[in-house]
Amino acid sequence: MYVTEEEIRVLADRLKMEVQEFEALFVRELPGGEKSLVERPNGDCVFLDLYSRRCLVYEVRPRQCRSFPFWPSQLRSERDWEKVCRTCPGCGRGRLYSREEIEQWASLIDI
Repeated sequence: MYVTEEEIRVLADRLKMEVQEFEALFVRELPGGEKSLVERPNGDCVFLDLYSRRCLVYEVRPRQCRSFPFWPSQLRSERDWEKVCRTCPGCGRGRLYSREEIEQWASLIDI
């Protein structure tokens, strides 16, 4: 999950931590100098509650999370969409988004 320096700062503030401490615990460097939040061995974000499957930092979640599930990789096929709906308790429920809204969210992140 890619995060910007600003998103890291906001998350650290939310958890009442110094940025350096937050990065040491929750951020990893990717090739090319980009940064990502740490993930559990199964690929879940470290801030996804194991039991409720809800985000623990929802109000300040990074752009990548805000655009989920409308990532290009989730929208490639009906099968990809059905797969994400099986793993995310909020997918496929709630209000319907227009094609324009989905395309706008999908354009925010390249996953």
